[in-house]
Amino acid sequence: MEVRSEEKSDDVITKEGEKLSQTVWLERKSFRVALLGIFTALAVVLGYALVFIPNIELFTLMIFLAGFIMGKRDGAIIGLMSSFIFVFFNPYGVSPLPLFAYQLVHYTLIGFLGGIMCNFLGKKKSFKPEEDLYVLPVLIIFAITGALITFTYDVISTLIGALVIYGTLDSFWPIYIIGLPFTTIHLIGNTLGFIFILPMLIQLIYKILDIS
Repeated sequence: MEVRSEEKSDDVITKEGEKLSQTVWLERKSFRVALLGIFTALAVVLGYALVFIPNIELFTLMIFLAGFIMGKRDGAIIGLMSSFIFVFFNPYGVSPLPLFAYQLVHYTLIGFLGGIMCNFLGKKKSFKPEEDLYVLPVLIIFAITGALITFTYDVISTLIGALVIYGTLDSFWPIYIIGLPFTTIHLIGNTLGFIFILPMLIQLIYKILDIS
């Protein structure tokens, strides 16, 4: 009986030690600050790297990933900082003020949403980043999330653009229909990115940081 109790206590200590080691990195303020800078820089660099390819981008995915790894608050901060830098210093020129304000809000919310999604998936049995995230339930959730984020952005940004340029909502549908090939590419590209790239990056970062 004593041997068994000692074995159980050893198991408890081992599990607690493992749990501590899996969270210690993200609990360090200095490390979190460093990650804030790294994720912000990665989002901006990837944004500029693909800026001349129409409607193909990893900017959205990177901000969502940042929120997924670091939580709602830090994800929102990364979304705000990276979108301000990327939009303000965009090679095509800074957006009109109403669109600029919306873009800041949009990407801030994406970072926040990443944190919410992590909490949501963490309660699902199918979410096993230490094993495999390429399972149908997880991929469906990521696909729907990526598609909705992209569709919402394209519709609202087109709506704001129509109001800013023409001062009326009557021009919304003609502008949206003309740009439909580009918005379709944007929608498909981001959806595929959330299906094929996002799970891989989550698994990689979880492994590097030893998160469970």
